[in-house]
Amino acid sequence: MQCNNTLSQTLRQLDSDGNFAIFFPVMTFVPSYIALEHTGELRRRARALEAMLGSCTLCPHDCGNDRLRGDIARCYSGYLPIVSAYTAHFGEEPALVGTHGVGNIFFGNCNLRCVYCQNYQISQNFRSERRNEVTLDRLAAMMIELQEKGCHSIGLVSPTHFAAQIVLALELAVARGLHLPLIYNTNAFDALPVLRLLDGVVDIYLPDLKYSDDDMGYQYSKINNYTAHARAAVAEMHRQVGSHPLFGEDGLVKRGLIIRHLVLPNDIAGSRETLQWIRDTLGPDVWLSVMSQYFPTHKASAHPLLDRKVRSGEYDKVLSLLERYGLDNGWAQDFEAAEYYRPEFEDPEQPFKGLADNDVEEPTKQGVQ
Repeated sequence: MQCNNTLSQTLRQLDSDGNFAIFFPVMTFVPSYIALEHTGELRRRARALEAMLGSCTLCPHDCGNDRLRGDIARCYSGYLPIVSAYTAHFGEEPALVGTHGVGNIFFGNCNLRCVYCQNYQISQNFRSERRNEVTLDRLAAMMIELQEKGCHSIGLVSPTHFAAQIVLALELAVARGLHLPLIYNTNAFDALPVLRLLDGVVDIYLPDLKYSDDDMGYQYSKINNYTAHARAAVAEMHRQVGSHPLFGEDGLVKRGLIIRHLVLPNDIAGSRETLQWIRDTLGPDVWLSVMSQYFPTHKASAHPLLDRKVRSGEYDKVLSLLERYGLDNGWAQDFEAAEYYRPEFEDPEQPFKGLADNDVEEPTKQGVQ
């Protein structure tokens, strides 16, 4: 994701010449999952999550399938995790990417069925994704490989349906020396009991609040009661890590919550209601990442209200809502983001070959305040 670097006023101070200078707190960060591992709590959490697979309740679908035996749930996933790609990724928010990128692990399949999913090649192609099943040991090895490449963090992309397997693999990876922050990059359709078990395991929550209208959620993602479940999940994430991210000595976020919101054509996402809920429930200090990168792909052409890119006027309206609601912290994508953020997972080693990743340019530093 190519972003404008819109830094919080709380991190901007006047220098001696009267110009804004950026200062980050200096701190040595140790992920809290390491302490959990030392006390045996990480193992207990891993086993508790694994037990939930016996009658699967990892997400609000509550399928009840026995994934311990390999039964397929609504997410088309059994016991073994599916990894479609893992790579250093330079398209996330600037305060995550740094100089060496986020070590993203892209999990296959999904518990949603978004008709416009930009990752549909891996999220909604379960028959071919079965060949990407990996052992827990291999998943742990991927985390270590990404750390050895110099990545600043481990990004778990679409992790919800494999939350148990991730923590089981994490236990193995910690024993091998993993010490990077974990980013939980989710569609926010997460179960509260699972999130509570992830408290102190996940360092950075990166949820995408998709809809404020359940009818839109069902029509375009085949999901019931998305809004209530997603908002409850984000509120729990906020309870765990708060509004103010912790920055390391490298200027990157080490712990915190960043809420993403993808602007959709014809206000299908219900942006005003979502932003108002964030302000009223979580407060104006929460960090946001507003995205313009929507482009009609997958099955979007079959839906007239989605069969075009977002118009500049639509995007500007959402940006003006940020100012109205006093939501000053975070980032907003350049309006042209839809032109270059187009993943291609047929090449799992380099799914992002354009400006959004391997050929990334320095993002412009301008605000939306």
